[in-house]
Amino acid sequence: MVKTSLNQEQQVTTSAQGAVDIRQLSTILLRRRFLILGVSCVVMSAASLLAVIAKPTYQSNMQILVSSNLSEGAQSNNIPVGVDTQVTDSTTQMKLMLSSKLLQKAVDSLRSNYPDITLEDINGQKKQSKKAPLEVTLEEKSIGANKVFNQVFEVSFNDDDPVKAQRILQALQKVYQNYNKEQQKERLNQGLAFVNARLPEIKKEVSKADKNLEQFRKKHKLLDPEVQSKILLESLADIQQQLQTTRANLQDVNARYSNLEQQIASSSQQNTLISSRLNQSSRYQALLSEIQKTELALAKERLRYTDDYPSVQKLKQQRQSQLSLLREEVKTITTSSKSEPLLQGQIVGVEPKLVDELILVQTTVLGLTANEKNLAESEQRLRSELNKYPSLIAEYNSLLPKVETSRKTLEQLLQAQQSLGLKIAQEGYNWQVLTEPTLGNYMGSNRLLILVGGAAIGPILGILAALILEKFNDAIYCAGDLKKLTNLRVLGSVPKLPSRGVKKRRLGLPWNSRRSSDSSVIEASNKLPVHETLDMIYQNIQILKYPLPFKSLMFTSALPGEGKTTLVLGLVASASRMHRRVLVIDANLHNPSLHKILELSNDWGLSLLLVDETTTHFQDYIQPIHPSIDILTAGPEPEDTVKLLSSQRMKELIELFEQNYDLVLIDAPPILGTVDARIVASFCNGIVMVERMGKVTRTELTQATEILSKLNLIGIIANEVSNSQKVLAS
Repeated sequence: MVKTSLNQEQQVTTSAQGAVDIRQLSTILLRRRFLILGVSCVVMSAASLLAVIAKPTYQSNMQILVSSNLSEGAQSNNIPVGVDTQVTDSTTQMKLMLSSKLLQKAVDSLRSNYPDITLEDINGQKKQSKKAPLEVTLEEKSIGANKVFNQVFEVSFNDDDPVKAQRILQALQKVYQNYNKEQQKERLNQGLAFVNARLPEIKKEVSKADKNLEQFRKKHKLLDPEVQSKILLESLADIQQQLQTTRANLQDVNARYSNLEQQIASSSQQNTLISSRLNQSSRYQALLSEIQKTELALAKERLRYTDDYPSVQKLKQQRQSQLSLLREEVKTITTSSKSEPLLQGQIVGVEPKLVDELILVQTTVLGLTANEKNLAESEQRLRSELNKYPSLIAEYNSLLPKVETSRKTLEQLLQAQQSLGLKIAQEGYNWQVLTEPTLGNYMGSNRLLILVGGAAIGPILGILAALILEKFNDAIYCAGDLKKLTNLRVLGSVPKLPSRGVKKRRLGLPWNSRRSSDSSVIEASNKLPVHETLDMIYQNIQILKYPLPFKSLMFTSALPGEGKTTLVLGLVASASRMHRRVLVIDANLHNPSLHKILELSNDWGLSLLLVDETTTHFQDYIQPIHPSIDILTAGPEPEDTVKLLSSQRMKELIELFEQNYDLVLIDAPPILGTVDARIVASFCNGIVMVERMGKVTRTELTQATEILSKLNLIGIIANEVSNSQKVLAS
């Protein structure tokens, strides 16, 4: 017996199940078409049921104008208004209109007609998956030149009862109008309360500020320090100017007085005697002192009043009288001096005119001196007073604004109190109904939408279910995956073949052979499947010559039920039509199926032949079904299959069969689960695996090929491959 070493060192590759290949999408959908169809039918049935029970929908509508006229007066007076005056955007307005507080009032008013109505029936919170029956949408928004803010809201309600939809909107209309009135009244009450609360405080502040200012004025005897300081500055400038003028005049008068003294001295020696007499005269000195006092008083009065003032006129007359008395006193003294005999000759040369002028100049010097002294004192006093005014002005400026502010606030509050009703009525937002609620209009029952949605969603859900199932499914559906996972030659892809009692065509070989052609044998041969793909597989096996054709081939699979028995019979038919004498052995001693398919007896077979070591006539155990085809069934199930299959007798029988037949095909049990196939594989020239697409998984195939990788595994056959899988594999 010639054994080959083909694929003895063959590496077995494994591949983890990855994501669904987009190129296989059409194949996956075709393969899972029944699942997709089933999910689609379930969804469509549910949609049809919903369409049947769906109720018609009616919609009632109304329009509400929300306007605001924000006057600047209340804002400047800091008068608080209602809560809704702070609403400045459409979103907040809509939230207010849909608020539970207002909707609950409408629900309470509807209880008489609809006792079971609840807040959730209006705002749609009972059925969160559905669209809310009450909707508020913004239709129009504009801002005018007079700062008037206008918004038109469309309020709609959907219900299966048109009258109920209209009544709900009518109830909401009343709620909105009453809310508007309540807000206006609340704004008015809040405004009046604010004004009434502020008035006593402001009046107290005004009284306190006035009292502080009055105490300041009484304490410092000033009305306005700034005005008074300006007056003092002007007076100081005037005094300084007068002082400068007085000093200049005094200088001139002193010069004149000195000049007169020189003239008198040069005209007479009597000047010294007259001056001495004048200085000794008490009356003269008293008059001179009186004149000096008058001049001082006159200088003080002139600082305060003009020359036309009565007190100034009186002082001027007094000074004139005193000057007259002084001249008379001087004349008296001079006359008495002239009467003296010793002096008569000496005073003849003194002119009376010079004496009068001297007296006048002397009097003027006294007046100017007194005026200069008075002006200097006044300047010093004014400077001293001006030093106090900066602090007085600062104190005054801190008191005056408080008085003005408090009086202004009091005035504003009094004005606001008078016009508060009109101003607050203009504040906030006014809600006016533009369009009354209408009777519910028919909007449809959504049946067509439900059906269309079911028709669209059903296939989508089916496809998703198919892809999810494919994602978690480890089964192999493509012949190309067999080659990728095992690195084995794919000998062929076989479509689904008829299993039992159905034939494609007859073998077409004459029955002129060594055995009789009874009807049972002819009927068994007609059960062999015949297909062109089986012929191609047989030719592919024949091409693999190492160096001689395979005499014995074992067919196995990873799992039971993968169709290897049917494929073996098909290959037998292909070999017989090519005039090859073939023996088929059923080596699955635990679960034989060959005799069932061909309807042969299993009372004798391989198990008895292995036990019967004395006989060499194996033909007694063979059942022919065709002149070129013999069948060796499994026979009765033995107690120890491993012992029989691993015996030397099994090896000798296979060698004997190879000598008597052109080809020996062994239908072996699956690789996984038992060791029978592994034992038989060691006696055969080649091993062929048969895997059914959609049944075997990647893990199972990997395990099976790992077991046979060190043996003479020549290839693999993909069984029950669909046309789409063939196209994808190509």
